[in-house]
Amino acid sequence: MHINYEFKARVDNSAQLEAVLSSLSPVFAGEDRQVDTYFNVPNGRLKLREGNIENALIHYERINTAGAKQSNVLLYQHQPGSTLKKLLAASLGVKTIVDKKRKIYFIENVKFHFDTVESLGTFVEVEAIDNDGTIGLEKLKLQCDQYIALFGLQASQFMAESYSDLLLAKKSSTT
Repeated sequence: MHINYEFKARVDNSAQLEAVLSSLSPVFAGEDRQVDTYFNVPNGRLKLREGNIENALIHYERINTAGAKQSNVLLYQHQPGSTLKKLLAASLGVKTIVDKKRKIYFIENVKFHFDTVESLGTFVEVEAIDNDGTIGLEKLKLQCDQYIALFGLQASQFMAESYSDLLLAKKSSTT
């Protein structure tokens, strides 16, 4: 298990924020089209990510509060096209599916996502990652604060919910 300290914000100016980040010479990992299938689980969230860059089964627990917050993550890398999705769907049931385009950047242990999510809009997500306990929560918090300030984000932009929660709420309000 590793610890993330992260935030997600709704933005209308993702290209401008990407340009601001580019001034820091981040490593561009690429643009990924990701389909995250969320499954019904009693604790936390479980999703199977299928993309052309990232493919993983991810279980995470985090509090739904706006702003930066801690997330405890277990990650299992899987091979694309495996029967894992069918197995999980049959045994747990599918909760919802999130379809997004994601540009991925890194600066040291910090991962940046510029997301366009079908039916929801555009977002920036920043994850300060401590894979082995050597960085510590305080530094992760400082890193998030640094990028909140760099991007000039306002409290009203922060998202408490995951994309899956937002999609489920949107579906229930239209039925």
